[in-house]
Amino acid sequence: MKKYIGLFLLTSILFSACKKDIASLNNDPKNPVLVPSYALFTNAERTLASTMTSSNVNLNIFRLVEQQWQETTYTDESNYDITTRPIPDNLWNAMYRDVLYNLERAKTLIPTDVTGVDVQKNELATADILQVYTYYYLLTTFGNIPYTDALDIKKTFPRFDDAQTVYNSLLTRLDADIAALKTGASGFGAADVIYGGDITAWKKFAATLKLKMGITMVDVDNAKAKSVIESAIATGVFTSNSDNAKFTFVASPPNTNPIWVDLVQSARQDFVGNSTIMDLLQPLNPNGTPKYPADPRLPYFFTVNTDGQYAGANPGESATFSLFSKPSGPLLVKGSIGSITNPDFPATLLDYAETEFNLAEAASRGYAVAGTVAGHYNAGVTASVTDWGATAGAAATYLLQPNVAFATAAGSNNLQKIAVQKYLALYNRGWDAWIETRRLDYPVLLAPETAQTAFPVRFTYPVNEQNVNQVNYDKAAAAIGGDKVTTKLFFDKH
Repeated sequence: MKKYIGLFLLTSILFSACKKDIASLNNDPKNPVLVPSYALFTNAERTLASTMTSSNVNLNIFRLVEQQWQETTYTDESNYDITTRPIPDNLWNAMYRDVLYNLERAKTLIPTDVTGVDVQKNELATADILQVYTYYYLLTTFGNIPYTDALDIKKTFPRFDDAQTVYNSLLTRLDADIAALKTGASGFGAADVIYGGDITAWKKFAATLKLKMGITMVDVDNAKAKSVIESAIATGVFTSNSDNAKFTFVASPPNTNPIWVDLVQSARQDFVGNSTIMDLLQPLNPNGTPKYPADPRLPYFFTVNTDGQYAGANPGESATFSLFSKPSGPLLVKGSIGSITNPDFPATLLDYAETEFNLAEAASRGYAVAGTVAGHYNAGVTASVTDWGATAGAAATYLLQPNVAFATAAGSNNLQKIAVQKYLALYNRGWDAWIETRRLDYPVLLAPETAQTAFPVRFTYPVNEQNVNQVNYDKAAAAIGGDKVTTKLFFDKH
């Protein structure tokens, strides 16, 4: 009897073990059913930083449109061709699918996989702040976009919301996020590559983003812009380069600086400096001699050519790679952030230099801003110069040059003077430079002789939206005045 009982028990154990093992075969460790919220947040940060920084002509061509860089052989994008390659589709997908949706999924998981009410609030607010940031770039690129229906997978044909209405909604969300942040509690911790879960830093980031958004809307609603800007300043915006929002890449794949991937790892010779930005960095007399000393940022922005000179190619024209400066720069000064072609070079999402130029503009417009227009202008220039690795002394000397000193700098008014230095400070942040060029119409970017369209003041909607979501696409296109690159968006009133 004992023999049979033992056999029965052994059989039961083996059978149970087999059943358990068979069931476990359904679990794919590389594609888990449940992904923790912090992993989704980290991935969203990484994709956002990579998209904003990329130099891939299939995704981010803003350095080319803004004449910071020039293509050497295939010059389509330098000539404003954004449709031969599916650039709008790729940009749209990266921001909606890989950033916004991942952040939204993280927000749905935080209440159940994070302990502590204040920690939950901090993580929810931080994720929402990054969503506001992402929507800001979609709005200022396309105009009316899916928003109310955007992240609901049950709504396969999302309607497009009015851009200015969405913009105001984002400002309301940002205020709620600022109020929700609890500086005495933690956040995402190490999963937050930008600030390491520092809630005080995120609160300052949110206020600085609010200042930026207020400046962007000054020509469409001056009264609201004034209120938004003054409220942001009262909350507390960036006050030094130590506040800069930077996503630090690592030195080995796959989480490397996308510029390194595009230019170094791929061993391509596609880009050189553009003469437009080069002429501002190194003004020359008609005979080719220097009119003023070169901008101290020049060796951090570009290398010299084979003749040992800084030279930029003309906008839209093909260029021999060896004859022109390359978008790179050596680590010349201890403490410098190094070359933009280094694999671990960080992506900048928001910085102090831009903040000071925004404060300078706010002061120029008569808003309640402490300090003077010139003082904020000088601080913006100094912040940019030192962030790239040059010294404060070099910045001070540069600010004494007649073409840079606020009193004598080129431009018929304060805003144009600010615009030139802001344009230079937004090197390697071409998307932001494009927003400012459209908003201020300065510095003047002369169209390439072979341009395929007028200067693009927006991107056309993705082809997939036109084909799959046609009814809502047609309504959106009609609402903004036509799905064309020449259709001005709600904030672009000049």
